[in-house]
Amino acid sequence: MQIDLLAPAAFEGGQPHEQYRWLRENDPVHWHAEPNGPGFFALTRCEDVRRVSRDHATFSSEPTAMITDPGDQMPMLGDAKMMLFSDPPHHTKLRRLVSKEFTPKAARALVPRVKELARQIVDAVIERGECDFVSDVAGELPSYVIAELMGLPLDDGRMLYQLTETLHAAPESQPEGAQMGAAANMFAYSARLLAEKRKNPGDDLASKLIASEIDGQRLGDLDFHLFFMLLIDAGGDTTRNLVAGGMHELLRHPEQLARLREDLPGRLPSAREELLRWVSPVVHMRRTATRDTEIAGTPVKEGQKVVLFYGAANRDPAEFERPEELDVLRTPNHHVAFGATGAHYCLGSQLARVEIDAMLHEVLTRMQGLELAGGVEWLPSSFISGPKHMPVRFTP
Repeated sequence: MQIDLLAPAAFEGGQPHEQYRWLRENDPVHWHAEPNGPGFFALTRCEDVRRVSRDHATFSSEPTAMITDPGDQMPMLGDAKMMLFSDPPHHTKLRRLVSKEFTPKAARALVPRVKELARQIVDAVIERGECDFVSDVAGELPSYVIAELMGLPLDDGRMLYQLTETLHAAPESQPEGAQMGAAANMFAYSARLLAEKRKNPGDDLASKLIASEIDGQRLGDLDFHLFFMLLIDAGGDTTRNLVAGGMHELLRHPEQLARLREDLPGRLPSAREELLRWVSPVVHMRRTATRDTEIAGTPVKEGQKVVLFYGAANRDPAEFERPEELDVLRTPNHHVAFGATGAHYCLGSQLARVEIDAMLHEVLTRMQGLELAGGVEWLPSSFISGPKHMPVRFTP
């Protein structure tokens, strides 16, 4: 079996489950070559992914949770750290600044507004009888919701989402300098937002971040920019790619779609969790060993990279019965699509669930006769899994 978990081509049409299956059975702590780096251990079993996720003291999120090392960019950041790329206790202090906005209670309070936005999104396409399901439907809601939370115009949320797509694409799939340009544009937008909110603060998350303190010190400008990038980036990925990728899978499994439609309100929660398991929108996260250790008997040296492949863990037969079957009624379903246990479990998981439910309910009740109307183009990425363009048609 040829193993390459870095090539975007391996993720065309979904994740490389044949490779995952071989690795789980034959080499679950697999040393993977890296073209411009030292290599990494690829973890594909659920037990190992959970164990590493729990142990931040041994498996650090610093200097980055991405496979590629940050290189020359780190000195420019000084002491500033993105929450995703930090460990407790600093990570805990950063997370505490925004955690109240993403509690289950806060997510429930947003349900009416999220449902209203979902209706508006379907209203905009329903009489056309055709659309690009990704850009016209799945990508709209998370862009709008995070824009409202941050106090931005809704159209700006859409523009920022397009920048995140460029950031996540494989460098070789983009024009030279495209990713640096997208990052620069996002930082420039954040700088304008920072200046505006300082002059005219409101009851939004951006204003609250500007006024927040860590250990008696106001959040620095660079810390704000990194927070902004993370919230915009993470605020859309899971929902957008789950709704698009999930609908693609339901259309490929019409018997499961029929089962879901038989009792949509009652079955949507279990279907949502199963689609999260099945699609696994975030492909992986990296950790770095802080000391010599071992994983399932395999020695790991201090400084070596360990990469957690969530899509592989979510098909592990040691954790799931019939893991290769899509079952919208599956319960229990202890998937790791939002990360496994530990400090970095997805902060926005409850809000993402609210958005997913609202969008799927609106689509499945109103877009009758929904079917693919052409080839599906997938994101050219080995980090985020989902369609980039998905033409569909339906009854106007």
